[in-house]
Amino acid sequence: MPGGDQELGSYYVGVDVGTGSVRAALVDQRGILLAFADQPINQWEPQFNHHEQSSEDIWVACCIVTNNLRETCWDKAGHFFDLPDFLSWKATGVTARSLCSLVCKWTYSAEKGWDDSFWKMVGLEDLVADNYSKIGNQVLPPGTCLGNGLTPEAAKDLGLPAGIAVAASLIDAHAGGLGVIGADVRGHGLACEGQPVTSRLAIICGTSSCHMGISKNPIFVPGVWGPYFSAMVPGFWLNEGGQSVTGKLIDHMVQGHAAFPELQAKATARCQSIYAYLNSHLDLIKKTQPVGFLTVDLHVWPDFHGNRSPLADLTLKGMVTGLKLSQDLDDLAILYLATVQAIAFGTRLIIEAMESAGHSISTLFLCGGLGKNPLFVQMHADITGMPVVLSQEVESVLVGAAILGACASGDFASVQEAMARMSKVGKVVFPRREDKRYYDKKYQVFLKLVEHQKEYASIMKGD
Repeated sequence: MPGGDQELGSYYVGVDVGTGSVRAALVDQRGILLAFADQPINQWEPQFNHHEQSSEDIWVACCIVTNNLRETCWDKAGHFFDLPDFLSWKATGVTARSLCSLVCKWTYSAEKGWDDSFWKMVGLEDLVADNYSKIGNQVLPPGTCLGNGLTPEAAKDLGLPAGIAVAASLIDAHAGGLGVIGADVRGHGLACEGQPVTSRLAIICGTSSCHMGISKNPIFVPGVWGPYFSAMVPGFWLNEGGQSVTGKLIDHMVQGHAAFPELQAKATARCQSIYAYLNSHLDLIKKTQPVGFLTVDLHVWPDFHGNRSPLADLTLKGMVTGLKLSQDLDDLAILYLATVQAIAFGTRLIIEAMESAGHSISTLFLCGGLGKNPLFVQMHADITGMPVVLSQEVESVLVGAAILGACASGDFASVQEAMARMSKVGKVVFPRREDKRYYDKKYQVFLKLVEHQKEYASIMKGD
């Protein structure tokens, strides 16, 4: 086809009739394949080494593949689910969506519902049809019982009785927040004991980290997601900060170091994890000073995968200043420590942004894989100046999910009541107040790192 006078947005179908199948592709003017379909062709062998095919059958196959290109995984879809809602539907047959999923990920407003103008703006106005049946026209708060509970089919698959209550779900990080933030803290000497639950910040830290703070009224925090109404704790507004890489960054820094093979060998010989070994090695080399003081000349900016909160800048890169020629196990341990500290300074930056906007936070409630690392926990306490509460149960996300089920079952009158009864304090780690001046200085350097990085970018973009 002559292409010179074709309008932008024209598409072309290529059909290939092969020996065993007919294939077709939808291709745009840039030569990019946008869709593909194939259909087998019948073959007959009336006698040995004698093959026949039907011209009519080939034509039918051509029709099938071109129709399959025209009718896409989009036109045929009955529903579009976020994963938690898909699993709820598989369990109950109910297409109701969780308020958590829709508010946090699908631009749904707990107060106003769907915004038709958004779907039209992005070219998906067909999702508005039939009262939003494909994306959800029944939206329920987390913990609400769905339908009649487990269907007989799902009950058989799960090995449970049919009819067991199934709760409207939460995103995993939000379930972790629910599993820790409402714990009864009486008797632990915490300021938050006499304060509302809004004084608590849940940090769910693993490969990446989420910082969950709630408020009675909406608070808009620049660079922090939300506020989302009833997205985690019913009746409260949620702000969600985050760090794109935390556990993943620690792994990256440690595993990429020249001394990593030596670390692996020594940790294995002691039957320890590499991080338990590094923590004990830091205790050996710190001598009489606090362990955190080992990084007086080594500073890290942790945004190796961009900054999610509170700067919301995907162009930012990681930075390390204070490197030496030596690459022994001591150097690896100190770089690991500086990386952990950088992540904690990132949390401090998020907290400051939230407090500047109107939050009042006094206590951190930490869960996730990194909560098992005592160095990570202590650095968060020391650097933020706040006590860190660890749950009695390590798997707080699972406790949070179980709290939803307990609420759906009717055993508790509210999610808040279930939180207070089922969330348990395991350990409290207090900050070392005597080290505050040192970390305040480190924090000044931390802020200078990103300031300088932006200056470097400005210089390179200049004339």
